[in-house]
This record gives sequence, C-alpha cells and structure tokens, in this order.
Amino acid sequence: MGEQALEKLRACIPLFQALSDTCRQDIILLLTKNDTLTVNEITSELTLSRPAVSHHLKILREQGILKMEQQGTQRYYSLAFENAIDQLKQLIITVEDRCY
Repeated sequence: MGEQALEKLRACIPLFQALSDTCRQDIILLLTKNDTLTVNEITSELTLSRPAVSHHLKILREQGILKMEQQGTQRYYSLAFENAIDQLKQLIITVEDRCY
C-alpha cells in the first residue's frame, strides 16, 4: 500500500471507531428517522443513561457525523455526514489510485 493511502487510512481510523459502536449506530438510525432530536428525546428511545448518550453524541460530533444547534437551553442534534463522506471518498480514491 502506498504511503499516501496508508496516511488516508490512518486518518479514517477515528471515524471507523466512531461508526463501529452499536449505540452510536442506533443514534444515527434514530436521526435518519427524525430531522433533529434533543439528548432527552434520544435517551427516551434507547436503553442508555443521559450521560452515556451525551458521551456518544460528543464522539459523533467530533468525527463530523452530527451537528448540534443550541436553541435556548436545548441542544438539537442532526446528521451531518458531509465531512465524513468526503474523508471516506478520499480514502477510496487514494487506495484505488495507489493500490491497483
């Protein structure tokens, strides 16, 4: 594997780790069915505590999978896959160019 492809792959590891957790996958699926949800709304749909949901939301936000919008005292979460998809596309393009 070329050095550039290896660098792209390693850069995607945090994204892969964020997506590999089933609780985070459940949150993503919930948000595909709803435009926006609060932490409390997400918590009511899962078997996790509110702090656990907040932890998973933080990880998903850090990887650019979710965005958060503050309205008063409420925080609304929604999907924001654009950056993650771009990162994965770059990995695929680089691997195709360097490894075939």
